Amino acid sequence: MRPLNRQLSYSDATIEHLAVQDPRGPRLRSVPSVGPVTAAAFLAAIDDAHRFRHAHQLDADLGLVPREYSSGETQRRSAITKAGHSRTRWLLIQVAVSILRRRPPQAEALRTWALRIAARRGTPVAVVALARRLAGILSARLRDGRVFEPPRVRHPRPPAAALANM
Repeated sequence: MRPLNRQLSYSDATIEHLAVQDPRGPRLRSVPSVGPVTAAAFLAAIDDAHRFRHAHQLDADLGLVPREYSSGETQRRSAITKAGHSRTRWLLIQVAVSILRRRPPQAEALRTWALRIAARRGTPVAVVALARRLAGILSARLRDGRVFEPPRVRHPRPPAAALANM
């Protein structure tokens, strides 16, 4: 295991060094749970974010959209297409799972959004939906040139009757 661990640590250090040299890397790494490997893989897969007109085209390119079987007026959707870069898709899924499990404070709004989907549709669907949203966030960081700023979590307002009793 020692030789393998040395090779892995060398590879991690090399990827970290390459990710630091690219000025786009720190912008991608500002997104919660995105590390140097995910940032480097996303940069390698996407290269130029301006070639996608909409984030939905990026989702399709990464294979994060449902497969569709349509005939006449019948429309059936199944699992995701898994087209495109499998490693990048897998890394985005892992980032989504990490956000749901680790609860990073910067990603609380994303986590809350995904948990609402999980309550309605199930955890696997919520994980893929969160991965799609993360792909959109990452491509926006590449297009806009800004770092990630976490959205504020909206807490539900108490009913008016509860406010009157205070």
